[in-house]
Amino acid sequence: MNDILLLKLGEIVLKGLNRKGFEQKLMGNIRRRLVPIGKFKVTCMQSTVYVEALEEGVDLDAAFEAVQKIFGVVKISRAAACEKDKDAIARLAIDYLRQDMLRAKSFKVESKRSDKSFPMTSIQLSQYVGGELAEAYPNCKVDVHEPELIVNLEIRDLAAYVHAQPVNGAGGMPVGSNGVAVTLLSGGIDSPVSTYMIAKRGVRLIPVHFFSFPYTSQQAKEKVIELAKLLTAWCGKMTLEVVPFTHIQEEIRDKCPEEYFTLIMRRFMMRIAERIALSNGARAIVTGENLGQVASQTMEAMASTQAVLKLPVLQPLIGMDKEEIVQMSRRIGTFDTSILPYEDCCTVFTPRHPRTRPTVAEVEKAESTLDVDALVAEALQGIERVTLDLEET
Repeated sequence: MNDILLLKLGEIVLKGLNRKGFEQKLMGNIRRRLVPIGKFKVTCMQSTVYVEALEEGVDLDAAFEAVQKIFGVVKISRAAACEKDKDAIARLAIDYLRQDMLRAKSFKVESKRSDKSFPMTSIQLSQYVGGELAEAYPNCKVDVHEPELIVNLEIRDLAAYVHAQPVNGAGGMPVGSNGVAVTLLSGGIDSPVSTYMIAKRGVRLIPVHFFSFPYTSQQAKEKVIELAKLLTAWCGKMTLEVVPFTHIQEEIRDKCPEEYFTLIMRRFMMRIAERIALSNGARAIVTGENLGQVASQTMEAMASTQAVLKLPVLQPLIGMDKEEIVQMSRRIGTFDTSILPYEDCCTVFTPRHPRTRPTVAEVEKAESTLDVDALVAEALQGIERVTLDLEET
């Protein structure tokens, strides 16, 4: 029998007249993600996406793992199909779920009947198939309250499907369905998590990294490239924009009061990120800022750095506990790379006593000795672009 993957949609089903567009975006993302694994037929009916292999020897386990990281899918099941006949369904359940039934000590059957022309109700079908399974596997007892195994039956338009418990998908909305944003990607723990969280809301992302060679090493740059590669499993294809930041930081060091170094540096980051955003049709800037975590992340400090922007700033980590961020970093697979001992430009020329409660006017005065426009233009001219695609990593 040929397995099939059933992917259940999440928030998309709540959309009204726009729903078709969200579904098409999701289907495109699924098809692209499956290209390196093999040939698949991907269809969508009744709030479910069906993924069927079109050739022998396709690694369905790899396909299952891949679709778990596609935003827009909330549940995934590996299922088998048969004709819509109660005896055929019972035989399939007995055969297909053999290992699950032998491992479990108790089970129950749950049925969903979207094809209302099927002659049995959901309860009747569950009772019938449950009886057949109990007879075939007498050591696995029926327990409708706290079963170890739930056998799922679905009667749909084209066929009947049998599967065990579904696993959780990535949730959220399809990448690309909610526009484009620039995300500031450092080598730390926070910014990869904030990038992931905004991608989960359906945003296609352009990562931007500020590189200060020789104050930061080539290994630090490679570390960020690796983080961006890891994120493509969730975010899809991205082009990392590596901005030369050394001259800007040296100018700040030489011409500005030390207590404002970090704030002025971040104002330059925001200006450059906005210019990149506007040239790429992006409509927001994403940062990994967390309120009160460091001196530059007080409300006053963030107000002074964001004062140079017209685009909105999205800060998904702003109220999170650090341990929550670390746990999410581990879950999405970026933590081990983030903690490699290669520091980024944020550690360069760190002030001994940073200003934590600045006014915008104070910061503007502190940076007034700089030729801001020329420095921004120079940095933009020197950008290195690294295209990262899951199929190539």
